Amino acid sequence: MKTRTLLLLSVGVGLMILLAGGVLLLQLANESAAVEPAEVGESVEVGDVDVVVLGAQEGATFAVDVELGGVDDDLSGFSLATGDRRLQPLTTDADGRCTEITVAEQRCRIEFDVSAADGSNRVLVLRRGDEQRNWVLATP
Repeated sequence: MKTRTLLLLSVGVGLMILLAGGVLLLQLANESAAVEPAEVGESVEVGDVDVVVLGAQEGATFAVDVELGGVDDDLSGFSLATGDRRLQPLTTDADGRCTEITVAEQRCRIEFDVSAADGSNRVLVLRRGDEQRNWVLATP
C-alpha cells in the first residue's frame, strides 16, 4: 500500500472513532442516572429482595424498621449514607435486629452506628446486582 492510502485510512478510522464518541456522549447526556427515592411504607423489589421500610428512629443507633424477604443472604447490600460517609449495618445479634435476609418475610430493624457521622442526612441505600433503591429518612 502507498503511504497516501494508509494516511487516508487512518484519518477515516479516526473520524469514525470521533463519531462513535459523539454518539456515546449524546446517549449519556440524555440518560437519567438518578435513583428516585422510594416512599416509607411502599413495597419495593430490588433484585431478588422484597423490602418495605416502615420507619426510622435515631437513638444510640439509627434504626430502620423493615419487612424484608425473598432470598437467603447477608445485609451487605444495605448501607446508610449520612452526607459525610457511608455506613454498613450492625450484624451482631440483638433483640429485633436484622442479621440476615431470609426467604421467608421477616419484620426487624436494620441498625447503623452513626456516632462518628456528621450531619443529620440519613438515606438508606439497598444495592442488589445492578439495581438500587434509596429511602430518604432524615434531612437537616
